[in-house]
Amino acid sequence: MTPSARLQAAIEILEALADTGKPADRYLRDWFRTRRYAGSKDRAAVAERVFGVMRKRAALSWRMQSEAPRALVIGSLEAEGLDGDVIAMLFDGSKYGPAPLDVGERTALSHHREETPPPWVRGEFPAFLEAELARSLGRTLLDEMGAMTARAPIDLRVNTLKAARDDVLAELRREGFAAEPAPYAPHGIRIKQHEGASALSRAQAFLEGRFEFQDEAAQIAALLCAAKPGERILDLAAGAGGKALALAAEMHNRGLIVASDNDPVRLAQLAPRAARAGVTIVHEQTASAAAGEKFDAVFVDAPCTGSGAWRRQPEQKWRLTPERLIELQSLQDEMLDEAARSAPARIVYATCSLLACENEDRVDAFLERHTGYTMRPAVDIWHELTGAAPPPGMSETFRATPLTTGTDGFFTASLARNT
Repeated sequence: MTPSARLQAAIEILEALADTGKPADRYLRDWFRTRRYAGSKDRAAVAERVFGVMRKRAALSWRMQSEAPRALVIGSLEAEGLDGDVIAMLFDGSKYGPAPLDVGERTALSHHREETPPPWVRGEFPAFLEAELARSLGRTLLDEMGAMTARAPIDLRVNTLKAARDDVLAELRREGFAAEPAPYAPHGIRIKQHEGASALSRAQAFLEGRFEFQDEAAQIAALLCAAKPGERILDLAAGAGGKALALAAEMHNRGLIVASDNDPVRLAQLAPRAARAGVTIVHEQTASAAAGEKFDAVFVDAPCTGSGAWRRQPEQKWRLTPERLIELQSLQDEMLDEAARSAPARIVYATCSLLACENEDRVDAFLERHTGYTMRPAVDIWHELTGAAPPPGMSETFRATPLTTGTDGFFTASLARNT
C-alpha cells in the first residue's frame, strides 16, 4: 500500500467504526482479513493511524472544526509536523488514495486557532462528561486524562494452579520478552515493551495455561473477593470469564464458581480458557438460570462505561451518550439487588469505570436499600491476604487509575453481610 492508500484505509475504517459497536481492534482484524494485499507494515501503519486519531479526536476535531473522519486524519498529519503542502501531496486523488483537499480543508489548515481549548478538548473526553469527571477526579482531572491517552502496558496473571510467578518470568525472559513483576498484584507480570509482544499468545507458557492476559487492577479486584477453597461463588456478568479463572486459582480449584452472563457469545469463550488453565470448578449458566441459588460470595462484574479502559478502547468514549450512562446506572443497581437475593456473606462490586456515578454512588445507594450489609475496607482485606503495603488508591474501596497505579481505571468495593 502507498502512503496515500494507507490514509484512505484509515479514513474508511474510522467511518465504519462510527456505525458499529464492534471494538476497534476486532474491526481492524476483520477488515484486514478480507484485504490480503495489505502487508504487516501496512496493517501496523493503518492501525496506528486509527488509534492515534481516536486517542486525540477531541483535539483534532477542535483544530479542524470538523468531526468527519477525513478531517481528523488530515489533522493527525498536521499534528505530526507536516505542513499543508506535504499533506496536499498525500491527498492528491491518486488511485486508492483520498480525494484532493477541498477549499474548506485548506482553509482549516491555514488558520491556526489561538484561543485556549476547553477542558474536554485538552482532556480528550466527551464534553457532556466534564462535570462528572471533575467530581470523580477532582484537581487531577487533566493529568488523569493525559495518562489515559498513553498506550497501556500488557499485564499477565500467572495461573498458580500450574506455575509460580518466578518460573513464568524466567521462561518469558528466556524467550526474549521484557517481563517484570507487576508492581502490586502478587501473581502479576508486566510487559512494557509492545514490540514483539503479539507473540505472547503463541508462547508455550500461554498455550499450556501457565498465564492469562489480565490487567493488574482486575487481578487485584479478584483478590479482594477473598475466595477460599470449597466456597460457592457467583460471578455475575462474567463475560469471557477472566475473573472466574482468577477466583478458581485462589480457591485451588476446589469448590464451585458459577459464571453467569446473558451474552452466550462472550460466555462461550470461557470453556476453552478453563480447559487450558486446568480449571474444573467453573460452570457456565445464563443469568436467569443462576437466579435463586445460594452462594457464599457474589462477584458483581458490572457492565459500565468502560471509562477506565479508554487507553485500550478509545473508541468507547466517543460512543458513550448521556442516555446510555443513565441506563448503565440503573442496570448496576439491578445487578447489586440481584446479588443480594442469594444473601451471600459478601458481595464484591467492581467496574472498569472512573465515574463516581457508577462506583461510589451505586454502593451508597445499595447500602441505603440493603441495611443488612456494610462496607468492609478493601485495605483490611488486602493486609489479611498479602501482608504487603496496599497499592495507591486502596482504603475503604480500591480505586485504580492509569495515573496513580499504572493500571486501567478500576473500582472495587467489598460489602459484608451483618452477622
